[in-house]
Amino acid sequence: MAILSTPSMNLRWAAKRWFRGGRMPSATAGDWIGAGLSGTPWPLALFLAAGGCLNLGFAFGPAAQEIDQAHRWSSEHFKPGSPALPFSFVFGGRPSSELLNGRSRAVEHPKPVGQLIGRQLTFADPQTGLQVDCAAVEYTDYPVVEWTVHFRNTGARPLPILENIDALDLRIPFKAPGRIVLRSWRGDSNSPDSYQPLEQILSPGAKQRFAPIGGRPANGAFPYYNLQIPGGGLILAVGWPGQWAATFTRADTGELRIAAGQELTHLSLKPGEQVRTPLIACLFWRGTDAVRAQNLWRRWMLAHNLPRPGGKPLAPLLAFCSGGFFEGLKVSETSEKRFIDVLGQQGVKLDYWWMDAGWYPCSAWPQVGTWEPDPQRFPNGLKAVSDYVHARDMKLIVWFEPERVEAGSWLSMRHPEWLLGGKLLNLGNPEAKQWLTEHVDHLIREQGIDLYRQDFNMDPLEFWRRNDAPDRQGITENLHLQGYLAFWDELRRRHPGLLIDSCASGGRRNDLETLRRAVPLLRSDYQSFQGDPAFAPGNQCHTYGLSSWIPYYGQGVYYNPDHYVYSVRSHFCPAFGMAVDVRKSGLDWPLYRRLAKEWRQVVDFMLGDFYPLTPYSLAETNWMAWQFHAPDRHAGFVQAFRRSQSEQATTVLRLHGLVPKAQYVITDVDLGMPGKMSGKDLMQLGLPLEIKARPGAAVITYEEGVRSDR
Repeated sequence: MAILSTPSMNLRWAAKRWFRGGRMPSATAGDWIGAGLSGTPWPLALFLAAGGCLNLGFAFGPAAQEIDQAHRWSSEHFKPGSPALPFSFVFGGRPSSELLNGRSRAVEHPKPVGQLIGRQLTFADPQTGLQVDCAAVEYTDYPVVEWTVHFRNTGARPLPILENIDALDLRIPFKAPGRIVLRSWRGDSNSPDSYQPLEQILSPGAKQRFAPIGGRPANGAFPYYNLQIPGGGLILAVGWPGQWAATFTRADTGELRIAAGQELTHLSLKPGEQVRTPLIACLFWRGTDAVRAQNLWRRWMLAHNLPRPGGKPLAPLLAFCSGGFFEGLKVSETSEKRFIDVLGQQGVKLDYWWMDAGWYPCSAWPQVGTWEPDPQRFPNGLKAVSDYVHARDMKLIVWFEPERVEAGSWLSMRHPEWLLGGKLLNLGNPEAKQWLTEHVDHLIREQGIDLYRQDFNMDPLEFWRRNDAPDRQGITENLHLQGYLAFWDELRRRHPGLLIDSCASGGRRNDLETLRRAVPLLRSDYQSFQGDPAFAPGNQCHTYGLSSWIPYYGQGVYYNPDHYVYSVRSHFCPAFGMAVDVRKSGLDWPLYRRLAKEWRQVVDFMLGDFYPLTPYSLAETNWMAWQFHAPDRHAGFVQAFRRSQSEQATTVLRLHGLVPKAQYVITDVDLGMPGKMSGKDLMQLGLPLEIKARPGAAVITYEEGVRSDR
């Protein structure tokens, strides 16, 4: 994390000189106090061989040593008869270490397919009929290993109790000197501190436990961690769309144990029944730079996890939504066309038109469970709107919330047997899942929907657990989540070009399994689509925290003439919305168009590397800044915010990921006067900035020009 000291130089003079193309004077701009720790390498029991110093040969991308170490770790932990399997459970009162010892066999170990190597282990108990299958994947281009475990009853009778299933159970006999640093992030809680980075020192005797609230995986807690010990680190993700738990325990002897899985499992499987563990993903990294490790994660997410509708890389999108913000969620064919027409007349080019809640029969948006267009407001169905949208070279987003069912709706009256507690559609019920799949598939085809937006505004955990018998604890949740993922997989199979939006009261369902199928177009419901600058610091902090983990996410901002530029820039996202009530007069359309153009100018960089340039802070007295850098383009941009109570008009920001010998053309988008600085100066001395307004926001672009060694 960057800590900027107060420079002794005259920053105002330096900034003016820089914007005229001058060179920044040679003065100290502040020191980067890295979060990394020096020390001896990790013990061989985990994965590191002899330690070494990082060099620029792999300072930014994955190192061959890291990929090799991940491969050796995978080979050791996922081989037949391995005593070091990284998962555990208890079956019939016996621990898996005892049951599985020497009883595993490899059923498949294919050659690399593309950038993937698959390893599969099977364990079978002929006496009871329990079969355990562990499917692991390692990547040849990133130091990542992942796995999922399935348990199946192949016998004719119910199994003994299967319990305490940990998809991840890893013990590290840590004896080297130095600290163990656990970096975690808050989940979404509809608050300004959602996605706040946190840090704990795991001293001997320490224990940290994490679990979300109510069964949505990113509700309050966040299922992603970066564990750093001297010489390197381990990034961990728990891919589970429900109630998971993770513990990090440091024994008095120094041993570290990491365990994670579905929070509660104590169940007997019926004949033919199958449950699964969460997906576990581990990224191994070396050195002392935790920010570099996060960028390795971002690159892996972009390369191997983000959905690719139609087989194409996911592109940024600009969207507009009228419903819920101006029409009170009671939109109609007429009102949608009116808004679309005005935006077209004003020369606003959108990628998507967004129809949110309220298009179905209802008097208020929470009345969900009847998934048909309201015949009074949409006499020609949503197809009339989608045709209107498509004719203007846009695509259509439509909101659904299929798992929550309200009294009086079609589902509640026609199929109460599919509901848990009369409210939660049980996707573990094959009939319910099949009906939902066919119905949504039909709506997508017949109504011309391009982006399926699924929301989830309830906590499901109590409904799952109240449905479980004492010897079946965890089964309802497990089967429901298998059905939820299978539903999305089938929609994507039938509609290869379909993009899915993952929403759950904002960003409360963004685990890795979900993000492999969908993107979050609304990262939080914290004052979503509000233009009040008072909410800008919270949204700045959301970008700051979430960008370390999720490269593609969305948010929107509502038109407000009070500090509109500051508010809009505080909400910039790869998927972005700028809502404005076109029925009002006196709107500053030139400013709206200018900001939309500015977003398009820089948004591609947001899918590159991310570097925080200031410490995390919600305080109105502070600055906040970050950098998005596209290594393949040798370019990027910086966002800096001077908040409403900051007395400091100037600052210096040390950039990252640049080529020291290259000259960079640097442009403040407000001033439009390009300057030049070397990569070395930008990284060592820093970029001087002045923001006169309070609050105020700067956007600085840079692009590599000429290298001195050419």
